[in-house]
Amino acid sequence: MLCGMCNLYRMTATVAEIAKLFGPFGGDRSNLPSFEAIYPNRDAPMLRNVDGKLTLETMTWGVPPPAKASRPVTNVRNLKSPFWRSMLNTPERRCLVPVTSFCEWEGEKGSKRKVWFGRTDTPLFSFAGIWRPAEEGTRMAFLTTEANETVGAVHPKAMPVLLRQEDHETWLTADYEEATALARPFDDALVEVVEREGDG
Repeated sequence: MLCGMCNLYRMTATVAEIAKLFGPFGGDRSNLPSFEAIYPNRDAPMLRNVDGKLTLETMTWGVPPPAKASRPVTNVRNLKSPFWRSMLNTPERRCLVPVTSFCEWEGEKGSKRKVWFGRTDTPLFSFAGIWRPAEEGTRMAFLTTEANETVGAVHPKAMPVLLRQEDHETWLTADYEEATALARPFDDALVEVVEREGDG
């Protein structure tokens, strides 16, 4: 199990709920299954601009790595790396990853438990994602940044880059500098623990 960063999340919203947050979109508008546990190398929904129109698609989580790495990369932290910058410089390679909660792990090795985080202001939100074609099909990953106080109490190293609704257009269309400025710890007051494995 990969426990060093965010490698598990949920997306249990319906297509109608996605449309309410993200606005009109093309692509498959049939109702999505409930994604109760999305792990690396699993398919997950995402939204990207196709010919200027927001489109809902499913992609596999984990971008093929640079030559020296051995497994797909799920979390993107070094935004100045030429490998990632080539995608970040291209707005068409950015995407929105719908999320209803994400997991970090707490405890010592051998006794770790899942801690799920969500937003206090909305049941559905998004990660700042990027995608690229690969031999195995299209693949996506999402950005991480320094943890805020709420997430850092469980996982001090990092947290996913969460986007506000008003930041969606900036992430999908702005230049590199403006888009990557969104990679910052999210407002503490808007993030909460929604579930601890073993509680209750």
